[in-house]
Amino acid sequence: MVDVGSKEVTSRLARAGACVVMQPETLTRIRQGQISKGDVLAVARLAGIMAAKRTDELIPLCHTLGLDSVDVRFEFEGDNQVLIEACVKVQSRTGVEMEALTAVSVAALTIYDMCKSVDRTMEVAHIQLLEKSGGKSGHFLREESSQGAVSTHR
Repeated sequence: MVDVGSKEVTSRLARAGACVVMQPETLTRIRQGQISKGDVLAVARLAGIMAAKRTDELIPLCHTLGLDSVDVRFEFEGDNQVLIEACVKVQSRTGVEMEALTAVSVAALTIYDMCKSVDRTMEVAHIQLLEKSGGKSGHFLREESSQGAVSTHR
């Protein structure tokens, strides 16, 4: 594990995105609340938040962080995609990129799990860091995303 004890505590932010591609009928069923397991996006939001908070238990050598906030949002793209974005913030000596990436990954997998009975062709795609700020390396903003990132945090 990297020693971050001598680093300065700064405001850290990371945004990550992912996409779940599915059959149009599956997206219609999600939108209309017709998935038998329940409210897909509400459960996926909760799963993403919970995963971000436990990233250090999932990814070896990640630091344990007391996160200040985790926000997971969804947007429908076309007739067959759910875009996912997570924004994670902390005051710390290390960044929260892995927490944001874990949040979107688990949210996407939760969508898959909740909808697999009606669509086994779903694909989880484009898991990527969209933005990070704070710390020695400064600000990073992905100039061109391979998916249409949810733009609610900009």
